[in-house]
This record gives sequence, C-alpha cells and structure tokens, in this order.
Amino acid sequence: MTVHTETVHKKKKSLTTFQEYQSHLETVLSEFPTFETKSFLQKATKIIDKLHQHTNQHEITNQLILEALNHVDELEPDWTYVASRLLSQKLQQEVCRNRNISKPYTDFYSLIKGLTDQGIYQPQILKAYTHKEVNELEAIIDPQKDYLFTYIGLKTLSDRYLTRDHHKRLLELPQERFMIIAMTLMQKEENNRIHYVKEAYWALSNLYMTVATPTFANAGKTYGQLSSCFIDTVDDSLQGIYDSNTDIANLSKSGGGLGVYLGKIRSRGSDIRGFKSVSSGVIPWMKQLNNTAVSVDQLGQRKGAISVYLDVWHKDIFSFLDSKLNNGDERMRTHDLFNGVCIPDMFMEQVENRGDWYLFDPHEVRKLMGFSLEDFYDESVGAGSFRQKYEECINHPELPKEKVPAIEIMKAIMKGQLETGSPFMFYRDEVNRMNPNAHKGMIYCTNLCTEITQNQSATITKKQYVEDGTIITVKTPGDFVVCNLSSINLARTIMAGQLERLIPIQVRMLDNVIELNEIPVLQAKMTNEKYRAIGLGTFGWHHLLAIEGIKWESSEAVLYADELYEIIAFHTIQASCLLAKEKGSYPAFEGSDWQTGDYFYKRNYGASSKLDWITLQKQVANYGVRNGYLMAVAPNATTSIIAGSTASIDPIFLKVYSEEKKDYKIPVTAPDLNAETTWFYKSAYHINQHWSIAQNAARQKHIDQAISFNLYVTNTVKAKALLELHLDAWKQKLKTTYYVRSTSSELEECESCSS
Repeated sequence: MTVHTETVHKKKKSLTTFQEYQSHLETVLSEFPTFETKSFLQKATKIIDKLHQHTNQHEITNQLILEALNHVDELEPDWTYVASRLLSQKLQQEVCRNRNISKPYTDFYSLIKGLTDQGIYQPQILKAYTHKEVNELEAIIDPQKDYLFTYIGLKTLSDRYLTRDHHKRLLELPQERFMIIAMTLMQKEENNRIHYVKEAYWALSNLYMTVATPTFANAGKTYGQLSSCFIDTVDDSLQGIYDSNTDIANLSKSGGGLGVYLGKIRSRGSDIRGFKSVSSGVIPWMKQLNNTAVSVDQLGQRKGAISVYLDVWHKDIFSFLDSKLNNGDERMRTHDLFNGVCIPDMFMEQVENRGDWYLFDPHEVRKLMGFSLEDFYDESVGAGSFRQKYEECINHPELPKEKVPAIEIMKAIMKGQLETGSPFMFYRDEVNRMNPNAHKGMIYCTNLCTEITQNQSATITKKQYVEDGTIITVKTPGDFVVCNLSSINLARTIMAGQLERLIPIQVRMLDNVIELNEIPVLQAKMTNEKYRAIGLGTFGWHHLLAIEGIKWESSEAVLYADELYEIIAFHTIQASCLLAKEKGSYPAFEGSDWQTGDYFYKRNYGASSKLDWITLQKQVANYGVRNGYLMAVAPNATTSIIAGSTASIDPIFLKVYSEEKKDYKIPVTAPDLNAETTWFYKSAYHINQHWSIAQNAARQKHIDQAISFNLYVTNTVKAKALLELHLDAWKQKLKTTYYVRSTSSELEECESCSS
C-alpha cells in the first residue's frame, strides 16, 4: 500500500512538472514574437505528451532542442536562442541536482568551498575574499546574461570550460565561471578589489570581451596555467636541443601553444667538433618535437600544438618546407608540427626580380665569419645590416654556399601552403624595425598563430657540478617569450559604446595574469616578468562591418580599420600608462621606444590625429607603460563562437553552415543575420584578398605585435595570383601571414590562442 501511494504521488508530481515545463516553453517562445511559433508549439506538445510518461525531463529537453535547431535557417536564425534557452534550463537543473540546491545561481560560497575542498579550486580564492565579500559578489551575478548565448556558444562553453568534479559532474554555471575568472584575476589588487571584480564580471558577462582559452578554462583551478603563447629559441648544441624539448613538453602539458625557432641549428652535412659532414640537420630534431607534440597532450584534452620556424637562407630550407607534405619519405615528415619561414626583405626582392638566392649553414657562418647571420636585420627599408652581412657571406671565398633561384624556394613555399595551409610567413625585417624593445634584443620568429612578436634568445647551459651531494646546473637564461591574450568583441562593444570603459579593465586583467601565473619553465617566468607582455586583440570584425553596413571590399572598410584600431591602440596604451603610474612600469622600459618616444614617431602619431597622442606620449615618457608589448590579434575561433560573433579579423566562410562535432551537427548562421546584414556577409572565398591585405595593413600599423591573418584562395588558384598576394602583403608591411586557407584543405585550429 505504501509503495503504491508513493508511485501515485510521483506520477502526479511528474505530470505537474511537465505541465509547468510546457508553460515555461510558451513563456520562452513569447519572447520571440517574430517567430512562427504555432507549429513548433504543436510539435513540442506532442513531444511532451509522448515522452513524459516514458522518459525523464532531460530527454524531453534534448528532443525539444533538436526541434528548435531544425528551425534555424537564414530566414529565422534566432531559433538558436530558443535552443540555447532550453539548454540553459537543462544545465541549471543538472547543476541543482549535482550541488543539491533548489534554485540555480544560489549558494555561491558553498560552491567555492566545496570545489576548494575537493582540490579543484585554488585555496587562494577563499583566502583573498571573505564570506561577506563572496555574498556581495553573488548578488551581482545576473542569470539573465545566459540569454546572450547562441546555442553553439552555450554548448561549447558547457562542454569545454565549465567546471566539473573528478567524476565529470557539472557543478558550475556560465555566470559563475565568469565571476570565478574575475575574482581570480583581481585577487591581488590591493585597492578597490571588489570594484575591479565587478568591472571584470561586467565585461565578461556582457560578452564585451573574452579571455584566452587557458585563462577561461583554468582560472581559479589548481591545474593548468593561464598564458596562451610561448616561443623558444633553440641553441645549437646537444644540451640546448634536449633542454628545449623538456621545456616545451612542460609547457605543452599545461595548455600552452609553442613557437620554436630552429634557425641556429646547423644544417645537414655540417661538421661537429671538426668531423666533416656528420650533422643530420634540423629534421631529426623536428621529429623529436613532433613526438613531443603527440605524446605530451594538453591535460588529456588534445595533442600539443607546436610550430617550428627556419630562415629562408638556411641550407635545410627545402627539406624543412617538405616536412608537412603528404607524399615522400616518411622519415623526413613531421605531420603534427606546423612550420613557418623567416623571410628578410632581400628574399622577397629577389623573388620579385627573379634573382638568385644563397643558402648557408649557420654553424659555418659563425665559424668563418665570426657572426651569426640571423642576428641582423635591415634597420631601414632597402638598407641595413642584414643585407650587408648577407653580401659578406656571398663574397667570402671559403664559406660554403648554395645558389638557387629565389622563385624556386617561393614555389616550394606555395606548394606547401596549397597542400597543407602552411608554412606561415614571418617578415623579420619589418617586425624588428617596429619592435619597441629592440634595445634589449631581437625577434627571430613568431608564435604558433603568428600574432606574437617579442624579443627572443637561447638559454645556454654553462656548467654542471656537484655540491654537498646535489647536482647544480648553471644556465644563462634567454628570453623565452610568454604572452597573455584577451580579445574585444568588436560588434557588441562598439554598438554598445563601451570601448573606453572596457579596455582599462581588460588591460588590468591581462596584467594580473602575469602576477598569478605559475609557469613551469623558469626562464619563461623571468621573461614574463621582464617585459610583462600582454596581447589585447579583437574579434567580430566581419560582424561589425555587417552591422555598420560596410562592404568588405571597399575603401570605407580600410579607412574604418585604420580609425578603429588607432582608437583601440590609444586606449590600450593609455590604460597601460595609468597602470604604470599606479604600479610601476615594466623592468625593461628604460631605453625602449616607449621611453624615447620613437614608438609614436614611427607610427606618425601627432597633431594631425583626432586623438591626443602628444599628451599621451608625454605621459608615457613620465610614468612609463606597465607592459612592454601590448596588442596582438589572435585567431580566437573558439571563444568568438562562445561570444556569438565572427572569428578574429576574418571574413565568414558561409552565412549558414553546420558545425560538426564527434556525434552531432549544430546549425549555425552568421551573427545578426537579417534582411539588412545579409548583403554584407560575403564568403571569404569570394572576397578579393587584396582588399583583406589592405585592411590588415591599415590595422597593423596600430598593433605593436602582429595579427593572425589568413589568406583565402580556391583550389584552382594560379601560382602567379598567390605570389601576387604574398608580394602585396610584404609591400604593405604586414608582419606575418598565417594560413593560406584553400577550399581543398582542412586545417587545424590552434586552441591555445583562442581568446
């Protein structure tokens, strides 16, 4: 009898629950009055009636989400928000069960305490904030902000970033993740800490900005680190090569993307300790890095992401360019690495003029010439120390060299790009000419995603000895590049008029990453503190153009890029200057272009601008800047999806497409797609790429680092047309280009830089 009564009671409760669920669904749909909702409600009612006696609410929600997604198309793209609202309810119910709470977004302190006790959250959070302060911050958490997500945005966020316990049970909701990020990044603020937490939460919850994937996923947790990008310079010694590989493995396992400069390593056939023709060149060391990328995965989520760079004058350049190709000798292939080429102006000149190019072994250059060719660049356009040293190498009668037509190397580059998307292009002379910290070093290559350009040098092991039974290793630390990324959601921020409020809090958040990060490679930690480099970037450029009604292929778009990125640069520099006034400038500030004013002169910032650059320059000279490197535009493919916008500064592929996951497809449309914006969403593969280059040249002069810039071509592109794009990019002073995305190739994304 008792059992029967309980069964009846449960059934009544179940029926009540599903009636409430149906009422909730009607409420959700009423918020979208432009939809044709009648047929959907009829189908939804049938689904509820059919399933509620045989299955649970979880399964019903899944079916309703699928039904809503089936309605997503070019005419009614906002059905994605119905699906998102249903998913949001599902996540909230799941979290309530797992945390044993009756209402979502409550008892925030217990969440922090519980995850801290489980060893998932860092104990520093509860040390930095009192119970009263946590309650105060909980009060500003706004569950309504979950309604800003598209379905794919919320799905991506929940699958990859929201915190789960050791049994993979979901415990954290989106606004709680944003608040934990804000609290983590502001925990060491000595003054106005709660105010800054609230500002950071405001920026994140409104989707005005995103932080990079490592920060997004790992902030507040006991595992992983917060920085996106690292660049190592490998010394030409056995010890240096293996030490670098160990350092790379340690960073890769904690979620960092790696760029590795191999240009100092001797070529195949070089001598070792006087023994002739015994060196095997760079390819075997690339194979070693390839194994590291595969075997040291990033927290078990994905394989490591490593790019390698080589100078175009290096004797191993042809085998290097072949290393990712699908055909040929597998012993010479490194399919899991990305590759990039370091290109001086002289090479592009020789390509354009169909001249000859000379290849050298860096070890033989050092031995016979007394200098390293890679240590020089052209300080001026058409003149400088690199071409002087290069000519000396050509004219030295005893220095071995190979003469090849420059265009043959360029053909090999373009062949690789059309087959695999890479090599990436690094225009080393322009990068170093515009380096604000040239007084402290040289930039040899860029990072995995081609947006980071900072001083580099190799770490050298000096000696090892035993003292009191302990082995002591003495190293001279090099500049091991670290960068911390975050990106502005251009469309949402500009349309809301919030750029000036956003950038100061964003710069503060990025700067605080430097203080908080536990980097397992000491020279990287030292470099991080020396330059305090950050990379404030943007995404949603095509989204913004569409909303503003500006055609991609237009002078108006180029002018808009110039004006907007100058404004972003102004506010970013100003924010870092004010932070330096408060906390001090970065240690290498003295003698930098920031300090001398050359940074502003090189970019012609002055009285002719609408912005008060003259006053800002004086403030920088007086107070300094907190960060030696400030701006970099990353690919941010993943987090732009979460924020519901277009990736980076790229055009869209298609107005409507399906995002394919392992076991399902999600229909996606271009953001804010409607009768007005549709005319401005032209596919990347139908856009004249010279207009994209012109836009990027306009924004590049305002970005102190570089930009992840893709070229889009069809698989029928002629070699001459692709060559013209590269020549145009070089002549317009782009610092780097990223993938050549062909309609015939499927390309991997870097997730570390997805800010």
